[in-house]
Amino acid sequence: MKIAIAHELLTKLGGAERVVKNLTDMYPKAPIYTLFYNKKSTDDWFSNKKIHPSKLQKWYKLGIKPKFMLSKIPKAVEKLNFNKYNVVISSSSAFMHGIKVPKNCKHICYCHSPMRYAWDYTHEYTKNYGNLMRFLIANKLNKIRQWDYHTSNNPDILIANSKHVQNRINKYWRKKSQVIYPPIDVKKFTPRKEHEDYFLIVSALTPFKNIELAIKTFNKIRRKLVIIGDGTQRKYLESIANDNIEFLGYKDNHATRDYYEHCRAFIFPGEEDFGITPVEAMSAGKPVLAYGVGGVTESVRAGVSGEFFYHPTAQSLEDGLARLLANEKNYYPQTIRTIAEKFDKRIFEEKIKKLITKL
Repeated sequence: MKIAIAHELLTKLGGAERVVKNLTDMYPKAPIYTLFYNKKSTDDWFSNKKIHPSKLQKWYKLGIKPKFMLSKIPKAVEKLNFNKYNVVISSSSAFMHGIKVPKNCKHICYCHSPMRYAWDYTHEYTKNYGNLMRFLIANKLNKIRQWDYHTSNNPDILIANSKHVQNRINKYWRKKSQVIYPPIDVKKFTPRKEHEDYFLIVSALTPFKNIELAIKTFNKIRRKLVIIGDGTQRKYLESIANDNIEFLGYKDNHATRDYYEHCRAFIFPGEEDFGITPVEAMSAGKPVLAYGVGGVTESVRAGVSGEFFYHPTAQSLEDGLARLLANEKNYYPQTIRTIAEKFDKRIFEEKIKKLITKL
């Protein structure tokens, strides 16, 4: 059986790329088809993989950002050639569900979300542009939205990465899907009761992640916050942070694991479709304080493995942190670890293999 993997942007390492890495570990001979590829940024995980970028790669190499090629992406997706394969597994956050496969090939789509900026985040995507540019973008997004809905018929099987995403698939595409949570390597973490007196964030430093909210809160309360990760907002976030907040930049898996295991608690201030990092923190036996919206509500259990705050404000986050500290004696590392084990990568692998066998 010949299997291929399709993934939109192989330009950085994040949660969606962890899913792709796990799939390539399961099927090491499977090549990866992608729209855009940055070898330098992804070599840690994909250096030995065969990568097939789309024809848009030549423009990407010239420095043109993917967001300026939105109108060209649907056609580029449809032109990816899968004639040699029996099964294609797409990892889709916006476009890859739209690939076309031959009749003798089956398409399994692992959906991280229907296209956010075409549906419920359109205002956020366009708010920093002028009126004329907003009008032009809105016109393009309307066409892309129609394409997005139409091509939701392409996969033979739709998988949602959480119940939260399953609801969005039903809302925007009117399609049924099954939930398979992203793979977490729970066994690589050791749950520890002891901790050093710091709180931890592991995240891309982009506006969507809402790290600014955590910084404003920790500036006020003067507790130590360690931030692992890099991104477009890093310089700005560093400029507004007090000296109790430490930016470590990118860290490899081994170093990051050590910070997970020795933090006091993990802070998750943004809305995510699932949220891999909170489960990694729970794998290390650490409680999580999370914004109580999205997929994280399916992994964190209030009062048992952490707490939620329900408004995207510094006051709400501070109140949530106060509740977490007041309840600290009731968080048991092994109990938290047991919750995390429900998301272990073994379960992901078993379910994917069973689907392919069924097909």
